[in-house]
Formats: sequence, C-alpha cells, structure tokens
Amino acid sequence: IYRKLLTLSMDFYSKNATGRLMSRVTYDAAIIRDSISTGLTDLFYQPIQLLIYIGMLFTVKIYFSISWFLILVSLVLFSLVIYPVVRIGKKLKAISKKSQEQMADITATLQETISGIRVVKAFSMEGYEARKFENQNQNFYKLSMKSIKRMAVVSPITEFVGIACVSIILWIAGKDIVSGELSAGAFIMFLASLMSIMRPIKRLTNVYSINQQAMAAAARIFETIDTRPSVDDKPGAPDLPRIKNMVAYENVSFRYNEEKDVLKGTNITVRVGDIAAFVGPSGMGKTTLVNLLPRFYDVTVGAVKIDGVDIRDVTLKSLLGQIGIVTQETILFNDTVAANISYGSSDKDRESVIKAAKIANAHDFIMKMPDGYDTIVGERGFRLSGGEKQRLAIARAVFKDPPILILDEATSQLDTESEILVQEAIDRMMKGRTVFVIAHRLSTIKHASTIYVLDKGSVVERGSHEELLEKSGLYKRLYDMQFRDNKI
Repeated sequence: IYRKLLTLSMDFYSKNATGRLMSRVTYDAAIIRDSISTGLTDLFYQPIQLLIYIGMLFTVKIYFSISWFLILVSLVLFSLVIYPVVRIGKKLKAISKKSQEQMADITATLQETISGIRVVKAFSMEGYEARKFENQNQNFYKLSMKSIKRMAVVSPITEFVGIACVSIILWIAGKDIVSGELSAGAFIMFLASLMSIMRPIKRLTNVYSINQQAMAAAARIFETIDTRPSVDDKPGAPDLPRIKNMVAYENVSFRYNEEKDVLKGTNITVRVGDIAAFVGPSGMGKTTLVNLLPRFYDVTVGAVKIDGVDIRDVTLKSLLGQIGIVTQETILFNDTVAANISYGSSDKDRESVIKAAKIANAHDFIMKMPDGYDTIVGERGFRLSGGEKQRLAIARAVFKDPPILILDEATSQLDTESEILVQEAIDRMMKGRTVFVIAHRLSTIKHASTIYVLDKGSVVERGSHEELLEKSGLYKRLYDMQFRDNKI
C-alpha cells in the first residue's frame, strides 16, 4: 500500500486527506492481518474436519442401517445454522465499513491537530479539538460495540439452532427406538457423529464473521491499490536528454477535475540560461503553471516541451532529474542535516554536501549546531528557524545540480535579515541555470530576463522590469502598491 501511495499523482493527494490514507496503511491493513492470523488455519482445517465427520456419519448410517430420511432431516436442519450467520455477516460488513471510515476521521483529526498544534494553541482551541476528537471517538466506540454484539451473538445462535435440531432429531428417532426399528446404541453413535459436525461449523461461522470485517477493509485498500496514476510514463518512453535550448508552453490550458480553467491558452518560451519570473494576484495560476513542468499534473490542452520534446513522451524520472524545486513551504525530514541536503542522491560525499551548504549560506549556522552536519533536524525541521530551513532547501537543490530550477515564492515568509541571506544564496544558485521564479516581492525579480504577469489564468503582460513599468498596466499597479507599503 505504501509503495502504491508513492506512485500516485498529485491530484490523488489533493482529493484524499493525509489521515485517511494513514488509516488505510495502519488500521485497515491490521484488520486484514488479524483476519489472516486468526482465521486462516480454521479456514483450511475446519472444512477437512467437517468432511471427516460427515464421512463418519455416513459410515454409522451404513453400519447400523439408519434410515436415509433421518440422515437427510439431520443435514437439512443443521444447514439452517448458516442462514442467521450469513445475515449477521452482511450487517457486520456494513458496520465494519462505517467503523473503518470513522477511524480514518480520527486519524485525520489526530494528524491535523499534531501538525497544526501551534495554531490550535494560538487560538486557544484545545477544548474545541478535544470535543471534536471525543465525538469521533464515541461514534467509533458505538460502531465497535455494534460489531462486537453481532459477533458475540453468532455463537449462541449456532448453539441454540444446534440444540433445536437435536431436539427435533430426538423426537423423530425416538419413535423408531420405541418401535424397535432403531437400537439405542446405534442412535447414540449416530448422534455423537452428528454433534461432532457442530464444532467445525461453529468455528467456520466465526471465521466468516471475521472475514466480513476484513472484506470491508480489503475493499478500501484495493480501492487505493487499483487507482491508476493520472501522470505516468508511456510504454517504451525514452529518457529526456539534458536541456540545450528552451522550455516552451504551447497553447496550454489546465483545469482541476471538472472545474473552470485555471490556465487558458498560455504560450511561454524560456531559453536556456534565462530567468523567467511569474507575478500576479493570488489564485491566478502561477503555481499551477510551474507545477506542469515537473508533471505534478498534466496539461488539459496543449503541451509543455523541452527542446521540442513533449514532456509526456519521456520518462518521468529523467524529467525530474533535470529539475530542482524550492518552495515557500520547506519540507525537511527527521534526519541529519547532511542527509537532508543529499536527499535523492546516491552520492553522499561530505565535501559536496559542504560545498552546497556554503553556496546556500548555510554552512556557518550548521557548524554551530551540536553535531554539525550530523545533527538531527527534527520532524519537518522544527529545530530550525524559517530562514535556516529555507537555506537547507536551497542547499538540497544546489547539491542536485539541476539545469532547470523552480523557485516558488522562496523568500515570501522570511524576515528581512533571513531574506537577504536566502536571496544571496538564490542568486548564486541561479547562475548558469534556466530558472522559473514565482515572486511575491517584485523587488527580487528586477533582474529577470522576462517577467510574465498572470491574471485570471492568462498571461496579460510580458517584458523586462523597466518595460512593464513603462506600460502602466497590472505590473506597475502591483509594484506601486508594494513600493507604497514599503514606504509606509
């Protein structure tokens, strides 16, 4: 399941909460594991026992000349045990499905609360989150009790039906014993063989109940496993040669699901070594535009090409091998500084790691850490400041040494001092690379080769910083607003 999740495209994750996916890997898988460990032996062993006891029953019938009528009545009556078990099993499956969905909600709440604990505390929402979790937990408890009650009632039902069957058989056979047609000893042997059948039947009914719960979990798991990535390699796709000339967006339009177009008829050409900057109001498609280049999503209409080759026609691994990404939300792993910088590379050479850190203005603060490059940064790098995390992310991109670089508002959440250090690192990193920059602070992109201004999913202006100021369009309005705010 985990391997499958790693292969799925970004649109899958945009539609599925992290906690729900975690629940499938842990809780749902555990239900199936338990059903196998507790029921697999009985599933093979009890049917064999059942056949043996039925064989013994027919042996007694032949040896003691017991009537076929009594045999058939006995088997029909005992088969009635199956009906209530099947009915309860169907209800168990439905309840189990609801229980698993409720556990997914609990996991999602837990994951969101722990990852967002600063926000919870900042807004004094501990009580609200506790009540929310308690309600979800109570709903799960009620569903669990329903399931347990139904499983617990299976055994008494099978025993009650079994006793009822024996009573009927005693009543039928009693007349034959009184009339002398059947000896008491023969009937006792027949009855002993018949009762032996009850034990494997009871064990199989328990296995059936457990398996119904497992089937509900399996349906959820296979829904994930059977999901096909929306972005994948074509059969026999070749590797993408290292970029030599340009990246081109040709009449590109894009929409998420069946929503309206986020991008409309976009045409952009970025030559090797150029810096292309994308600006505009929030929600106008800037991040979506750059996300199409590493194929986080595929275009709806048009094509993105590198040196004239449609990126959908080459292997995804070779495409991503040429792209480095630094975003405003820095993701670090609970590992050493060195491991985070060299993440994704088989080459863990310490000298190369240090060189990348120096380019990213990170070496000095790393050396002040308790274990230097061997210091564990903590989950999501919680031991580091925002500027330090961002410089490690830049060092990671430098270490990869990609010819194409994507910077998504890499300095937007930093204080002035950190921004200066990060911007210096970015300037050094961009040398000799083809760069796509999404910028919130327009002062950081004055040196861009071409600035593209997006509004409502379309490129409405393009040109250098000076050219766009002269046009007195949207770019100049955005620039004037920021300049006025900075003066204030």
